[in-house]
Amino acid sequence: MPGLAECQNLLRLLIARGDPKAIPLAKGAIDQYLNTAPLSGRGLRVLQRDALDQHSAAVGVQRSFAETVDAYIERKLAEE
Repeated sequence: MPGLAECQNLLRLLIARGDPKAIPLAKGAIDQYLNTAPLSGRGLRVLQRDALDQHSAAVGVQRSFAETVDAYIERKLAEE
């Protein structure tokens, strides 16, 4: 899927950093992926699973960031 790996890598990096100021960047990456990917629902589920995996291993701000990414992806899935 076009852009999936790039989006996934960026989200992993942002979750690892856990900087709340980077939430708009994460949302922008997800939105950009949605704008370029056919069958984006499958890719969103891959991204969501990855964020949840990181959430399980994270603590503190990283965990909160992963929850925010998960919630945003959930909203996008509901819109489809």
